[in-house]
Amino acid sequence: MMAAPGYNPLRWDCAAQGCFNLKRRPKIELFADCFPGRISFGDVDGIVEIGGNALLLEWKSEPRELPTGQRLLYQRLTRSGLCAAMVVVGDAETMLVDGTSIFDRGTRYPPHGYEPADLACIKRRLAAWSEWAERHPAIGLPR
Repeated sequence: MMAAPGYNPLRWDCAAQGCFNLKRRPKIELFADCFPGRISFGDVDGIVEIGGNALLLEWKSEPRELPTGQRLLYQRLTRSGLCAAMVVVGDAETMLVDGTSIFDRGTRYPPHGYEPADLACIKRRLAAWSEWAERHPAIGLPR
């Protein structure tokens, strides 16, 4: 297993402990009958919170349009401004990035598809969001 940089690396060795998805990922499909229609749980690839502001990370391996339910979720969840969502298209194994799309205050940028991006671009945008979130704590939170 390759050592991951950062504060929160995945601490799982698939060779020694088996497939993470089979061993540790909950079988969320078992809850599908708890919700109406075709509504069901989705997974979150990453989430961070700073000062009451949240940023969701969704990783896609191909530049396909988001499923309607996922697009609506991000539009509605980000409408208040307390949460934004970044969709990244790329290879999770190599971390080669091809494109990105952002949901902020209920609007998707670009409105359809993805704009070209690389890992450096994604890191710049994450750092910019982090700086913004530190300067704009959610109302009512102590500084």
